[in-house]
Amino acid sequence: MIQRLKIALLMGGDSGEYEVSIGSATVVNKYLDAEEFDVYPILMKARNWTYTSPEGTAYSVDKDDFTLTLEQEKVYFDCAFIAIHGTPGEDGKLQGYLDIIGIPYTSCDLTTSAITFNKYFCNDLALQYGMNVAKTIIVRSEFNLDLNGIITEVGLPCFVKPNKSGSSVGVTKVYQSIELLDAVKKAFSEDDEVLIQQFIKGREMACGVYRTNGEVVVLPVTEVISKKDFFDYEAKYTKGMAEEITPANISTSELEDCQSITRELYNKFNCSGVVRFDYFLTEGKWWFLEVNTVPGFSEGSIIPKQVLASGNKLNLFFRQLIIEAISQKSKV
Repeated sequence: MIQRLKIALLMGGDSGEYEVSIGSATVVNKYLDAEEFDVYPILMKARNWTYTSPEGTAYSVDKDDFTLTLEQEKVYFDCAFIAIHGTPGEDGKLQGYLDIIGIPYTSCDLTTSAITFNKYFCNDLALQYGMNVAKTIIVRSEFNLDLNGIITEVGLPCFVKPNKSGSSVGVTKVYQSIELLDAVKKAFSEDDEVLIQQFIKGREMACGVYRTNGEVVVLPVTEVISKKDFFDYEAKYTKGMAEEITPANISTSELEDCQSITRELYNKFNCSGVVRFDYFLTEGKWWFLEVNTVPGFSEGSIIPKQVLASGNKLNLFFRQLIIEAISQKSKV
């Protein structure tokens, strides 16, 4: 009998994407093969890291060595599957802890996670890598804002967003200068840094990419068409509020360009696991929007749809992420 790998499925977190994370983890747990993996869903909220057994008994994770002490055994994990969007699963904090403990994990490392989660730093790097990036101003205090100067720089309409968050939480599209201050205050309720960004008119696209057996695999491109003014939290997670077309209705040359750019950025950002790059396509030109190093895994999310469109199956895909994580750790 082959010994099953013990997987810590990490979910929850400390951001506005808490419920989204639970949905992602539920799907991962559903598709991981029980004959190959023993999966322990662990709910993380601040310092409370808890596994609840099928019988309903709650056990706390020992943070000293990342283990569980159950009634009959002490569980040591072979790999952590990170399904936490936002902090601490997407900003490098959890990766740093797992590095110290020595546990492989299915996401980018500490450095890449921290840099890409910070939209301002990430945009600056993407610009250095030759990408088209919207004009962006970072604001670290809502007081003494030069509103007229900001509008002169980025124009109207513009987007106001937290620098470090996901799922469009705290994001506002501003049309008039009188709306700007309230939008900045809203973003500051989610983060201590706020971005005010030029509006790029175009079609919104997303492209997933991951590595398996040491090879980078670029997934089909998805076009996102929101029924709201932009692809906000409601549009992302409310059924019927957005149309996601996979594969996107774009030309062969546009597809090749997007997949080539995605592969290049995955390598240049030194990514691991599955990552989703978001873009705007305007008159044949690709504009970099952001990186999602822990993208959604619910069956309505973009990555699972792209995986299926590529001809792969979700159980095999999630297995590939785990095996690759363990393989890469063994090479260190």
